[in-house]
Amino acid sequence: MNPWNKFWNWYENKILGSIVIIAVIQFIQVPHMVWNADIMLEAGIVSRVHPVIDWFLYGVDLIEIISIINVGMIMFSLIKKKRNEKKLSTKA
Repeated sequence: MNPWNKFWNWYENKILGSIVIIAVIQFIQVPHMVWNADIMLEAGIVSRVHPVIDWFLYGVDLIEIISIINVGMIMFSLIKKKRNEKKLSTKA
């Protein structure tokens, strides 16, 4: 088995963990969304209270990159699995 297939077999066995990671990242986005709305509305309740808090809440947005990659990998894995099932069913 080549390393590519070995990786995808391993990943498919860990897909539930991937979904948990995506869920956590999405829940972390809630305070970021509130902070961003506060900036847009210029209310100053949450935003611009402290530069470290602003930096952290801005940085949370970058964590979404992991979620985007992970969703792409899950989609690829499911497509690959469906193709393999079709190949097996046509051979039978």
